[in-house]
Amino acid sequence: MTQHHRIHRGTLILAIGVAILSLRLEAATLPSGFTETTIASGLASPTAMAFAPDGRIFVCQQGGQLRVIDNGVLLAIPFVTLTVDSAGERGLLGVAFDPNFASNHFLYVYYTATSPVTHNRVSRFTANGNVAVAGSELVLLDLNPLSSATNHNGGAMHFGIDGKLYIAVGENANGSNSQTLANLLGKVLRINSDGSIPTNNPFYAQATGANRAIWAIGLRNPFTFAIWPSSGRMLINDVGQNTWEEIDEGVAGANYGWPTTEGTTTDPRFVSPLYAYGHGSGPLIGCAITGGTFYTGVPAQFPADYVGDYFFADYCGGWINRLDESSGVKVSTFASQITQPVDLQIGPEGSLYYLARGSGSNTGIVARIDYTGSESPRITGQPSSQTVSVGQPATFTVAASGTPPLSYQWQRNGSDIPGAASSSYTIGSAAATDDGAQFRCRVTNSAGSATSNAATLTVVANRAPVPTIVTPASGALYTAGSTISYSGSATDPEDGTVPASRFTWEVVFHHDTHTHPFIAPFSGVTSGTFAIPNTGETSANVWYRIHLTVTDSKGLQATTFRDIQPRTVQVTLTSNPVGLGLTLDGQPITAPYTFTGVVGFLRSIGAPSPQTLAATSYDFKSWSDRGAQSHTMTTPSSNATITASYRKPKGRP
Repeated sequence: MTQHHRIHRGTLILAIGVAILSLRLEAATLPSGFTETTIASGLASPTAMAFAPDGRIFVCQQGGQLRVIDNGVLLAIPFVTLTVDSAGERGLLGVAFDPNFASNHFLYVYYTATSPVTHNRVSRFTANGNVAVAGSELVLLDLNPLSSATNHNGGAMHFGIDGKLYIAVGENANGSNSQTLANLLGKVLRINSDGSIPTNNPFYAQATGANRAIWAIGLRNPFTFAIWPSSGRMLINDVGQNTWEEIDEGVAGANYGWPTTEGTTTDPRFVSPLYAYGHGSGPLIGCAITGGTFYTGVPAQFPADYVGDYFFADYCGGWINRLDESSGVKVSTFASQITQPVDLQIGPEGSLYYLARGSGSNTGIVARIDYTGSESPRITGQPSSQTVSVGQPATFTVAASGTPPLSYQWQRNGSDIPGAASSSYTIGSAAATDDGAQFRCRVTNSAGSATSNAATLTVVANRAPVPTIVTPASGALYTAGSTISYSGSATDPEDGTVPASRFTWEVVFHHDTHTHPFIAPFSGVTSGTFAIPNTGETSANVWYRIHLTVTDSKGLQATTFRDIQPRTVQVTLTSNPVGLGLTLDGQPITAPYTFTGVVGFLRSIGAPSPQTLAATSYDFKSWSDRGAQSHTMTTPSSNATITASYRKPKGRP
């Protein structure tokens, strides 16, 4: 029996192949220019954390309490306290926020449930400020029953840019679980936010039932993973056994080889790690990879050299290192002397946060690492050359990093332009005499300066084309599930009618104040159709924007757009007698409840039974739309009231 199999106690022990020594909690050792601040302490066996969109930090404690840190204060009352099995590596292990949390208040947790048998579970809760709405738990996914082994549970969860929830699951100390499609263990899973399974999952046709949620296989204990917020790229941290810790590239349908292989492999059946490090004691070796996050540089608080790097932590090494792919795969040390780090996140201000368990009871901390040194400016986005017609505006923009404050000075042909002191410079109306002028920007701070490349302004007599969206008509409305026809035309003062090859279309889905890509830019047609989905975002504060960009033969472009708004109605869900509890899209409501919905959109409604109102018990009888007790309704085309009728149980007065 290996030492790995002997290390199982009541705390989360992730060390593989070496004993965990009791370490003294002290300040981390950091590179020059970086400082550390403890944000919260006194956490009991923390396992994972996540930032709410408003900056609050939610921390999982293994014993089942989801704690909230608000403005640097660890609140005494947990968001929710769950009944969990916390033996070994079990317990409350993961938390994630819905991409639309600001409007729907949904968050998701991964924990080891005790009933009807011990198993890991993914549930959704609704937030009411700093606490969960009572009774709002919606179980989305119950994983397979666990064996007597208490280790290798995984637990990390993140939403991808596709709006799907990705879930990392350990193999419960049974390597054969990792290579089968007959259970969910040793995998990365992918589900919809309502718990349903996307039909485009890579094993959907091969697996059955809940196993269709499998997205990647062959993992041992993927305790953490991270997703780049703009590209969707995923890196998975898989805790190894006796030899290697892995950082794996997340790929749909991938097989990472456990238990057949560990570490780098040449076996064509398996995906080899992006990076693997060995076991031992040292700055670049360890025994359990337990945290990972991308430094996107949005916003950029660290020096520019860190942007794009992947930070990862080792539990028993007590360090955080960074992986730089700017020229191959290069790993360097970053922080050390951290007592059992388990999670890493980038805060909304661009700082690096780590979660550490500490060396004893209630010694867990959340700490923030900031860059406080002076960094000279660095140009991160060069101004682009512009081609405009006489009389058109031209704007040049530069992006730079460095220790703030940054000052800007634009130059024309090497000479300062008076008053041009922001990150962009605009010529309101280009003249023929501006043709060939070069514009660059010098960025300065207390540590130095940097000058951008020069961008050339080309001014032509050619005039821009004039695009027109013909259909849909201005003011057009849509119904969910319908097909939208679009068409356009364009003329150019020099070219005449612009051909289809110079048309580029794009459709963007707008929700409240933010957007989602819907149809990526494509070219070559003057007309077409697209389908409006009837599931997904339930808000009625949505619309689609159709963009048309036309380019003339000289390269000048012009863009126009057309919005299509939804047809909406008021739907009231009520009960007979009034005042009973119903559900809308899985969430509890009290009848009567009125909502605005998009016509044609599918909504799920339910009538829990039995219920008690004013000390009287009621059983469900029927819905006025003749649907089942829980069923999917199509939002009607006019205002409507749908009633759930209840009756007293037979034999009762």
